[in-house]
Amino acid sequence: MSKVCQVCGRGTRASQSRSHSNVATKRKQFINIQKKNIDGEKVKICTKCIKTAAKNRT
Repeated sequence: MSKVCQVCGRGTRASQSRSHSNVATKRKQFINIQKKNIDGEKVKICTKCIKTAAKNRT
């Protein structure tokens, strides 16, 4: 499953985990992807876009 929003194109970001001794190890930060039906078509959309779309509808 791809971790990219089909609306805005946001994807995973690179970050670092820090241990108690402050050693950095690389990790990924995933965005919150949801599957929604928009206009009868399934879309993988991030929650930020869902929130923005709901705000613009009202």
